[in-house]
Amino acid sequence: MAAVESGHPAGAVVSHLSDHLIQASRAADLVFAKARAHVAARVMPGGKISGKILDREQHAAHGLAWLATYAAVLRELAQYAERLTAAGRFGETEQLTAQIAAGEYLNQIAGGIPMNQGEFVRLQDLGLSRSDAAPLHDCVLAQRGNTAEARARLTDRITDGQFADSGLDDTLADIAQTMRRFVQDKVAPHAHDWHRRNAYVPLEIVQELAELGVFSLTLPEEFGGLGLSKESMCVVSEELSRGWIAVGSLGTRAEIACELILCGGTEEQKAKWLPKIGSGEILPTAVFTEPNTGSDLGSLRTRAVRHGDVYKVTGNKTWITHPVRADVMTLLVRTDPDEAGYRGLSMFLAEKPRGTDADPFPAKGMSGGEIEVLGYRGMKEYEIRFEDFEVRAENLLGGIEGQGFKQLMQTFEAARIQTAARAVGVAQNALDLGLKYAKDRNQFGQPIIAFPRIADKLALMAAEVMAARLLTLFSAREKDAGRRCDLEAGMAKLLGARVAWAAADNALQIHGGNGFALEYPISRVLCDARILNIFEGAAEIQAQVIARRLLEGGN
Repeated sequence: MAAVESGHPAGAVVSHLSDHLIQASRAADLVFAKARAHVAARVMPGGKISGKILDREQHAAHGLAWLATYAAVLRELAQYAERLTAAGRFGETEQLTAQIAAGEYLNQIAGGIPMNQGEFVRLQDLGLSRSDAAPLHDCVLAQRGNTAEARARLTDRITDGQFADSGLDDTLADIAQTMRRFVQDKVAPHAHDWHRRNAYVPLEIVQELAELGVFSLTLPEEFGGLGLSKESMCVVSEELSRGWIAVGSLGTRAEIACELILCGGTEEQKAKWLPKIGSGEILPTAVFTEPNTGSDLGSLRTRAVRHGDVYKVTGNKTWITHPVRADVMTLLVRTDPDEAGYRGLSMFLAEKPRGTDADPFPAKGMSGGEIEVLGYRGMKEYEIRFEDFEVRAENLLGGIEGQGFKQLMQTFEAARIQTAARAVGVAQNALDLGLKYAKDRNQFGQPIIAFPRIADKLALMAAEVMAARLLTLFSAREKDAGRRCDLEAGMAKLLGARVAWAAADNALQIHGGNGFALEYPISRVLCDARILNIFEGAAEIQAQVIARRLLEGGN
């Protein structure tokens, strides 16, 4: 472990930190195991989950999901320390970041985890007593991890631009640097203007993203892709979203479409669509959600009826991102009206011509209107009405009806991992903006970063951003290893979304009144951050899914 440099606050870095991170991780795991047993006793009469009881006990069940997420973060912090120590890269900034995050999360577990800014889960809500929390209080980092001295020293480090090493290998670090240069040159100088004008991401930027391989990053080489890892996808998504979430999210359109086709498409469909999506020749959009259904996909009502060589689609869709400029829609509809729930759903690769603002949907049987939004602009959201809109029968994904929901579920791991990475990018952008403003803004004769309450915000933001990043990269590595990772992906998305919102809110607070002015980019970042707790599974739905998996035996 690197020694603390002379002249800096004594004891800012805890001695034998790696050992204490392991202790913290084990303590959280012990508390989680007891909490899981108590919650299971409530919601699993006879050893099987009761949906009705689970709904009634949502506070405890969702609290268990959050506790598991915190325990996962503490495990990753311990692993992070081990990896970087072995590589000789666990320096002062990395140690401070890790110990602050661990100390804060230990104390939040003991005192109350914020599920959002107004709801906390406390150990008594999970059936635990004061004595059950003893392993947490016994941890050295509970007392000495997140201290004023550590926060002050970390703020000094990041003020000089010394953010903690994320632990990326050389290849991933090079990819991150390439994307960062692109963002700094082509995106960051213009993003706020594009946002304020509610303008599309320029097609020139889309083309450059394609040339950089963003749309073909994880696509197998046999289909013209780069064949890289989901971890690389996280790195790219974070760096692009650090510039503007809309740019980072363009890759999500391709990722979802390619995952659907790879997992569920016929060989002919793979050969036809994947190379063109990967090259950017074809832009896809996902058309799943309907009015009044939200996350309840089993209630979808949009119908597709076969007439010879085509299906005719009729129904309404909403919250469709980037549909006007898209060339193909991954369209989820009901093909069997007699089959209730998910089993009657099918997925189509529905072709459409590109539109314009003046004529958004120049296709027979298709119309719609824009949904004006606070943030997450650059691609535009639409409601869409289909009336006997024709889709060729050969474009039924997989060629078999009734497989749509199963096909969609196969994409959720990758989609949520990528959303978590986008959240980390937004959070890092908020930290960047807050840090710059705090260094530049003078009040009472000094930069406002000199005031502890400002410095504390920045240090805690840096620690939480790293916590969310480590959990996201871990979930990607699990995916790359071919292991089921819906639990890890869900936890990364759950935490990343909350961290992004907290970082944006705190960065705006650092800006004071100026943060409330539309001319300052932090106002955009706040609006962009807010959507992350809603799309790709609202936080409440995400916690419900995680809780069910944990209770059914997920680790």
